[in-house]
Amino acid sequence: MIPASANGSSVQTSSGFGDTAGDPHLEPGAGPVTEAAAGAASDPAPVIEVRHEPALARYTIWRDGEHVGLTDYAISGHEVKFTHTEINPAYRQEGLASILVEFALDDVRERTDLRVVAQCPYVRKWIHQHAEYHDLLTRGR
Repeated sequence: MIPASANGSSVQTSSGFGDTAGDPHLEPGAGPVTEAAAGAASDPAPVIEVRHEPALARYTIWRDGEHVGLTDYAISGHEVKFTHTEINPAYRQEGLASILVEFALDDVRERTDLRVVAQCPYVRKWIHQHAEYHDLLTRGR
């Protein structure tokens, strides 16, 4: 699970590494998890949802039902390589890339034994800034 965003929005998450049947590194996925934070009644907070889309090898992030970003990955041997992350420029100041990457890395940690390779500059910087994720870079060595 990931924390509600700093702006108080609701965060809904869903994983699906389990949708890749037959891979010995992956475990069954969990259903959606919702964490809601109280927002002001006059200014409702946006609903943020993160989805794992294993058929497309990506995680996506949605804001009030609108697709606003993604992070792509590729699985190779005992590694999951994060190759690209993007957020709609209109929403870049909302912390959505951080929410997305945190969810993806938590999902990899919880559902696989794969080592993370941060080819994407944003993912590399995010991991560097969050010491509690450094172990993902050396798993299985």
